[in-house]
Formats: sequence, C-alpha cells, structure tokens
Amino acid sequence: MTTPYRIGLVVPSSNVTVETEMPALLARHPLSRFSFHSTRMRMHTVSPEQLAAMNAQRERCIMEIADADPAVLLYACLVAVMVGGPGEHRRVEAAVAEQLATGGSDARVRSSAGALVEALGVLDAKRIALVTPYVKPLAQQVVDYLIAEGFDVVDWRALEVADNADVGCIPGEQVMAAARSLDLTGVDALVLSCCVQMPSLDLIEPAEREFGLPVLSAATAGAYSLLRSLNLPVTIEGAGSLLRADLASVPA
Repeated sequence: MTTPYRIGLVVPSSNVTVETEMPALLARHPLSRFSFHSTRMRMHTVSPEQLAAMNAQRERCIMEIADADPAVLLYACLVAVMVGGPGEHRRVEAAVAEQLATGGSDARVRSSAGALVEALGVLDAKRIALVTPYVKPLAQQVVDYLIAEGFDVVDWRALEVADNADVGCIPGEQVMAAARSLDLTGVDALVLSCCVQMPSLDLIEPAEREFGLPVLSAATAGAYSLLRSLNLPVTIEGAGSLLRADLASVPA
C-alpha cells in the first residue's frame, strides 16, 4: 500500500467546506492516496477587519502545521489573500515557503488565490464570469484582483453573505440561480464558487453540461494545484474539465 501524501491546510476557523470538498476530490485520484492536516485562523465574519486579524495569525498556523511534515501546504482562504492587492498570492506563498524553510521544511506552498489564477491560465480562459458569496465591496476586490492578473471579468454576482458559517450553507440552487443570471456571451470559463467555503463540488459537472463551457471552483482549482505541485496526474472523475485531462506534463 502506498504511503499517503500529507496535505496541510491553513483554513479560517469557521470554514468547514474545504475539509469536506478537498478530501472528497482527491479520494477519487486513480493512483495516489492523501491525508489532510489542518490548522485554523480565527475568523467568523468575512469583513476587511476580520480578514486582517485572521491573516495576522498566519505565522503561528504555519509553525503548527509544519509539525505534521506536509508534502504540500494550501493557504485556503481566497479572499483573505486577494484583499491584499495585486500579486498578493505570490507574496504570501513566498513568505510561507520562507518560514517553512527556516524551520527545516521543504513543503511546497500553494494558496487558493494562486490556484485559481493558475487554473484559469491552464484553461486559457481570458474572459471569465464569477459567482462569489461575498458582500459587494469584497467581491469587487476579487474582481479587481483577477483583472490585474490579466483576465477580463465579463460578469459577476455577489450573494452578499457576510457570516462565514452561513457561506458554508448556501444552497446549490441559489448558486445555480446566480450563475443562470450571468451574461455568459463569449465567456471562456465560469468560476461557479470563487470561495473555498461556498459548496459547489456537486454542481460543477451539471453546470458544464448546462452552460456548455468549462466550469471550475476554488476547490477544483486548489485540487489541480496540489496535484501539480506533487507532479501527479491531474485526472479526477466528475470534477469538471479542469481535472478531466492529465496535464501533469505542463511545467510547474
């Protein structure tokens, strides 16, 4: 039996979805096994003040998760990174990698924000549409971040749910209704859940069939990035076109 790859997750304390969807996704991997080890940053309301307070806990969380000796670490709060301004995922990933290296860990580092940018690039998606759970000012910052990365955000919806626990309970019907209200004319890809806390895994394949274009989420993008970081095949059944083809030969 193969030894599982250890995946470290740094998550907001009120997040329950990433620890559900990520293991569910990677359990479908045809060749490899994974174990998941989390550390938590206190955050309940998705607001600039609480996001800043949460990010201030990062160094403690990294020290804690390093004790589990993960092969790769995912900093799993997309909006907390993107509110830092253009390019913040590169700065955060570099800072975390430096902290890990100082402690003797060679774990690879990814973030949900960086994973989404990476995934959209892999799909060659220039024109995109988004569904986010955030209040509109935070959603606008996410849109601005992706525009700064070179994407044309054609249309987007903000469900305006501020309580992060409530974000984890948004019904799939509400997510799909928001997606159906978007103008998808000429869009290359739809980000159905631009947040690792808003559940969407069961919606990805039906949405691709309905809309006729690649559909991804923060979760599927994160899974893609984790597999790529480990140089593993990125073929997972039932998770959308991003994870349908083996792109592991693409340089990391």
